[in-house]
Amino acid sequence: MKIVILDWKTMTENSDISYECFNNLGSVDCYDFTPNNLAAERIGDAQAVLCNKVMITKDVIDSCPELKYIGLFATGFNNVDISYAAQKNITVCNAGEYSTMAVAQQVFAYLTHYCNKISVYDNSVKNNDWINSASFSYFPFVTQELAGKTLSVIGYGSIGKAVAKIADAFGMNVLISTRTTPVDCPYTVTDIETAVKNADFLTLHCPLTENTNKMINKNLLSKMKQSAVLINTSRGPVVNEADLAEALNNNIISAAYLDVLECEPMKEDTPLRYAKNCVITPHIAWAASETRKRLLDIVYNNLNSFINGNTINKVN
Repeated sequence: MKIVILDWKTMTENSDISYECFNNLGSVDCYDFTPNNLAAERIGDAQAVLCNKVMITKDVIDSCPELKYIGLFATGFNNVDISYAAQKNITVCNAGEYSTMAVAQQVFAYLTHYCNKISVYDNSVKNNDWINSASFSYFPFVTQELAGKTLSVIGYGSIGKAVAKIADAFGMNVLISTRTTPVDCPYTVTDIETAVKNADFLTLHCPLTENTNKMINKNLLSKMKQSAVLINTSRGPVVNEADLAEALNNNIISAAYLDVLECEPMKEDTPLRYAKNCVITPHIAWAASETRKRLLDIVYNNLNSFINGNTINKVN
């Protein structure tokens, strides 16, 4: 089997993991990145393609008549024309629930960063403020406990559940808003407006759909507490970026922590680039070392299972 990997650099920045395991399954051509307009050319006569974000469109599929398998280094598959792949008898497999704990951990890194002001105090100490302090302990920057605060979780999949469980361990009040009523949920389930209004922290863990696109907009932001913090580790377009920038700059809400944006990599003119109290990380919540190794194993097992006639994690 000929296997083509189109965007390996989305899996590693420093060669801490290797694609060589796929050599056990066939001959491998590997590209660091592939522009969408070169996808068909690089896939060529391969039977299997592995990718993360490269668009596998109808035109690409038609240009690659030998293609039988599309494997994704991701849970989402919106970059693949799923229905047309099915028509052409091409199997598409994704990787699910590989990053649950890493993303949940990032959420609480944001929460503790905001509440404990570690970087603020570190900078203060390094500017000699502690050296010049009359007291053994100085605290001009007010910190907060998470215990007793309300965390509203939008979306109750594997990541939403993990976040809620950790919040519970911190002694937080947890509200859940999700499109379908969960079974045996130990937390209060409510509608999104109630969740938004009561949130000290609002964290998003929902998929990007027609219903969730620009869901966090001026209307919902205006219903949040002025002291509230928005966290998004789901998909960038769930948030209306211009509305969020306006809310931050006008003190409608207190802060935002974002790991995803509508356009990635970030554009220079994103309205959130210089928004007040807006912390942006470059889509790294999923990317812990252990997580990426787990993802590699899933993608390898998906392809190996397909070759052996026992397909798993098929999405079409």
